[in-house]
Amino acid sequence: MSDLEAEYRLDYFEEEGFVRRECSSCGAAFWTRDVDRELCGEPPCADYSFIDDPGFPEPYTLAEMREAFLSFFEDHGHERIDPYPVAANRWRDDVLLTQASIYDFQPLVTSGETPPPANPLTISQPCIRMQDIDNVGKTGRHTMAFEMMAHHAFNTREDAEAEYAYEGEVYWKDQTVAYCDELFESLGADLEEITYIEDPWVGGGNAGPAIEVIYKGAELATLVFMCMERDPDGEYEMKDGHTYSFMDTYIVDTGYGLERWTWMSQGTATVYEAIYPDAIDFLKENAGIEHTDEERSLIHRAAKLSGRLDIDDVDDVEDARDDIADKLGVDVDRLRALVEPLEDIYAIADHSRTLAYMFGDGIVPSNVGTGYLARMVLRRTKRLVDTVGVDAPLDELVDMQAERLGYENRDTIREIVRTEERKYRKTLERGSRKVEALADEYAGTDEPIPTAELLELYDSHGIQPDMVVEIAAERGADVDVPDDFYALVADRHEEIGASAEEEERDERLRDLPETEKLYYDDQGRTEFEAIVLDVFDREEGYDVVLDQTMFYPEGGGQPADRGQITAGETTVDVLDVQEVDGVVLHHADDDPGKGEFVRGQVDGERRDRLRAHHTATHLIGHAAREVLGDHVRQAGAQKGLDSSRLDLRHFERITREQVREIERVANELVRDDVPVRQEWPHRHEAEAEHGFDLYQGGVPPGMNVRLIHVGDADVQACAGTHVERTGEIGAIKVLKTEPVQDGVERVVFAAAGAAIEATQRTEDALYDAAATLDVDPLDVPETAERFFEEWKGRGKEIESLKEALAEARASGGADAEEVDLDGTTAVIQRLDGDADELRATANAHVEDGKVAVIGSGAGGSASFVVGVPDGVEINAGAVVGDLAGRVGGGGGGPPDFAQGGGPDVDALDDALAAAPDVLRTLQEA
Repeated sequence: MSDLEAEYRLDYFEEEGFVRRECSSCGAAFWTRDVDRELCGEPPCADYSFIDDPGFPEPYTLAEMREAFLSFFEDHGHERIDPYPVAANRWRDDVLLTQASIYDFQPLVTSGETPPPANPLTISQPCIRMQDIDNVGKTGRHTMAFEMMAHHAFNTREDAEAEYAYEGEVYWKDQTVAYCDELFESLGADLEEITYIEDPWVGGGNAGPAIEVIYKGAELATLVFMCMERDPDGEYEMKDGHTYSFMDTYIVDTGYGLERWTWMSQGTATVYEAIYPDAIDFLKENAGIEHTDEERSLIHRAAKLSGRLDIDDVDDVEDARDDIADKLGVDVDRLRALVEPLEDIYAIADHSRTLAYMFGDGIVPSNVGTGYLARMVLRRTKRLVDTVGVDAPLDELVDMQAERLGYENRDTIREIVRTEERKYRKTLERGSRKVEALADEYAGTDEPIPTAELLELYDSHGIQPDMVVEIAAERGADVDVPDDFYALVADRHEEIGASAEEEERDERLRDLPETEKLYYDDQGRTEFEAIVLDVFDREEGYDVVLDQTMFYPEGGGQPADRGQITAGETTVDVLDVQEVDGVVLHHADDDPGKGEFVRGQVDGERRDRLRAHHTATHLIGHAAREVLGDHVRQAGAQKGLDSSRLDLRHFERITREQVREIERVANELVRDDVPVRQEWPHRHEAEAEHGFDLYQGGVPPGMNVRLIHVGDADVQACAGTHVERTGEIGAIKVLKTEPVQDGVERVVFAAAGAAIEATQRTEDALYDAAATLDVDPLDVPETAERFFEEWKGRGKEIESLKEALAEARASGGADAEEVDLDGTTAVIQRLDGDADELRATANAHVEDGKVAVIGSGAGGSASFVVGVPDGVEINAGAVVGDLAGRVGGGGGGPPDFAQGGGPDVDALDDALAAAPDVLRTLQEA
């Protein structure tokens, strides 16, 4: 019996005649109107019963079902709000992707720090759940991309001690279940067939009772009642092993799967035919997949049982498929041959929609975060397309879904897909050699290649597990790929976005008030007066806390101000400034005295340079979006005195032409001298007007956010200091661009006086080069190109002469010994030249059909090059290994050409003298 059993005994259940039962198959407790029901109704306890027998009298499309749901809750007092992006890290920093509608309101609303945009509200939120990726296509019901229709209510307890941004109860469990029942009834469902399964929910440090709503074998909704928080002294132990206690806030968190409700209304064999009918038909026709009537019937019967293939419920998917084949009375290999190509088709349709959501909402493929997850989906989709034989460009498949979803940046989406495909091909070429080496390591052993190695191959080289299986089989190695492989990959990278434990805060600051921040009132002001509230010793220097300050603390990529604090005759230097929980700490070299009245003086020149660079960062970001596309978003920034940098998420290198255009757009705003103004609107108002692109530099806390407007061109949430008008910047000069990681481009630039200084440094370098070349500065590029071409020509001439010399030496036989090896001649020769000469000479001998062993003592060490003609059974790598060992070194290479050496040059001649015996020994072996 659950510790929360009492939480499920609702007045509504009693009034409506429900009974509580325990499933005779899985033991789960559930509520039903059917007093004779023994099974909870969820697969694998029961199979889908709505296929060919829809649960609603009328079929709905996705759009029609979405509207029916939202209209129902609007009619019941809920305000409809627009969906958020699928990239949850656009408005929060603890997760990557939006996996449920409640993500839209975490952590600020659910904690009670800020009010919700409406209360109660209803929404249909696009979501992506990477942990479902391995189930997609197999179970008939799982989709990685889906819309979670929901209604939410945010409540606080009457006896709550703290103040929250909302108060009182809107509605709770009884009304939530009543809404669910009424929605089913409005759509014509048979209420007798609905079961409400008790399934307590745990997640993110919160918990509460929850109900899974099952109808005709499909889970259509989950009703979560978030009301508990983790507490070591809590009285309720939940399924994660932790104890919990009730919170002051309690929240209705529901989720209704749009795709499954649509599927239920149509009764198709799988959810995919209901939500991707056009894509499925296109893919099947393109891949040449056709079935007889008898095969279609078998596939259809198998679909009704496919819920049993959920990797979360079975130990082995293929064993479960064997059971389905037995139940259908068919050979499992025949069943697999029929359904696996269809499973791939379903997955391609779903993954294409997932990619459309990701790229449409501005995610750019990379090696970290959401970019990595997008890359993983794209590469898996590409592999599936190739496996099933779909002869259509992947960008076209993604574009089909992007068009259906209404994205306007479809050209950018297609270009991202094409660029990623090119990168993937190059990655596979490099990575396949790694797989071969790993397969050789495990070939002939009793151990399969470990899962950890498979994950690393995928992470580092993009190698799909089925490709590893193919290569390993060719080389005699075994591979055991886990059914949830891609979910394991996703887990590794979703953890990157998980929130860290909060830093331990200095107990000394607990009773201090927040510092009043004067630098927002007048960002150009540098002098102020204050009172010292406290002074704390540090290992070096002191932390000085003032009641108010003009010193800007480090944050948002902007360095801290510096300056001085004066108390009477005492003046201390402020070397750094930090903020902790609203209290500003001035790191000083001396103690100005607690309680003293002080005057502060900020270094004005430093502040002005930082203000100019911070505002220029906004201009560069705006210009980059204008030039490169709306998908460009900030990945990081650092402001400096002499230069600053802005890291941008972009899928390819920034060209020189694009740099010039970014410069032009940014400097045009400077010349226009537009105002830079700040405002502090309510968070919801700001998000509603400007969207989540506000948070380019991170997500600020609080009910109100500080927005910086650069004319009408750019608006961002920003805590930094700025100029009052863009004309104060003077000029912006892009110094360079460079990739800092795949999918992130860094733009380094200088503003104001630093831009002039940077330009002068560049000019000085140009004039120095002109003086060296003895030409006019404008002629440097042409002269340098001419010198470079001449240098290349001379290099080729030298190489040609080396080859001619090598041929002459080879034909002349100078200092060379010839040895007969059963009809093959071997030339052993000492030639004290560089590596190029040795290789050229060896190649000349090999072209004459001779084995070449060339040694050199040039440079004070011994080196060898060995070449072997085709058809001669001597391993060049083994020869080099032996000879190099005689001079204290090592070497090797392929059987036809190898090189190596060692430090003992005095042993070189002895090693060459031994070469004939080495060759004969290896030939006999």
